[in-house]
Amino acid sequence: MLIDANHLALTLDGNTILKDVSLHLKKGEVYGLLGPNGAGKSTTIALLLGLYHLDKGELHHFSKQDTDLVSIRQRIGVMPEFAGFYEWMSAREYLVWYASFYGGLQSTPDVLLERVGLSNTGNKPIVQFSRGMKQRLALARALVHGPELLILDEPTNGLDPRGRREIHDLLIKLATKEDVGILLCTHLLDDVERLCTHIGIIDKGRTLLEDNLQHLLIDAGKPRYRLHMISIPEVQYLPPQVNMIGQDGSWCTFQIDPGRDMAIGKVWEDMLDHGWVFDEIHAERNTLEERYLALTGARQDNHEEKAA
Repeated sequence: MLIDANHLALTLDGNTILKDVSLHLKKGEVYGLLGPNGAGKSTTIALLLGLYHLDKGELHHFSKQDTDLVSIRQRIGVMPEFAGFYEWMSAREYLVWYASFYGGLQSTPDVLLERVGLSNTGNKPIVQFSRGMKQRLALARALVHGPELLILDEPTNGLDPRGRREIHDLLIKLATKEDVGILLCTHLLDDVERLCTHIGIIDKGRTLLEDNLQHLLIDAGKPRYRLHMISIPEVQYLPPQVNMIGQDGSWCTFQIDPGRDMAIGKVWEDMLDHGWVFDEIHAERNTLEERYLALTGARQDNHEEKAA
């Protein structure tokens, strides 16, 4: 286990920033840390890097083998959202200088630059780099010492579609071929669906969900309906392929298992026969995005803004 974090809590200057955050990441996994602005993602990362001392909870790195923070940081590569450089340096000079903090480069600067799609830029001053090139250089910087764990904050910002795909392919290779664990903090859900094996969703300093992404995508593929109920039976029988997953006043949300052979009209007929009385049926999208919005309350916030 590269990160084993359970029920983390942190208060800064009298403000409780993290209330109950858990995160678990193993070698070869890509973990997407999701949440709205202000949810506590950056603070969680800072806590994982030992920049704060937690108030409550348990945090272990590398299967509890390592407790020295300096030694732990030597095994982690970090790419912050806003990466600063000494822009008067060339890309090659900068990587050699930065790697000196870790005892030197694990490969030559040119090999590393080629790996992130910056071939033939070693002599170019960083001040002449585009935003996308700086993103690539920031990733190269995170890789200089051959880390076991990568923590990346919005790694594809500023990249065109081809550049995003190239970085995606590199991260997948790092995880699957080199057994590197990757913690990815991003707002781009298509990046999450392409890259991640696991996700955690946090909001208001709490972990709302942590699960295998494939399980969630399979679940998201099941049709979902909202029914306006006139009456609900005391004995709530449902057909075998139907699960009630939520209730909001007189509205109930049902998820249908598509693996069972029964026409949707027959489902409603069966429910009516068992005392469920409803007068409206609305099909809903059931995607990772919808799950995220529902958990973080974004849909409710948007409705409130429109009503204001």
